[in-house]
Amino acid sequence: MARTKVRQKKKIKHIGFKAAAAKAAKGAGVSLKRGAAIIAAAGRKASAKAKRINPRLKKIKGKAKGKKK
Repeated sequence: MARTKVRQKKKIKHIGFKAAAAKAAKGAGVSLKRGAAIIAAAGRKASAKAKRINPRLKKIKGKAKGKKK
């Protein structure tokens, strides 16, 4: 099975980790530290495809806990 080349969309600049953490904290009604934890946990749970598209997701430290039962 031949792999087809995927056309990449135009790159969108990310708002940054701190701004994303602040947005998550405000949305969840929690502290900035908990907001950062939410963003980091989501990054750890990212799929292999997402990590291929955005290799910076591989830099997030810690181990993913997996899905809840």
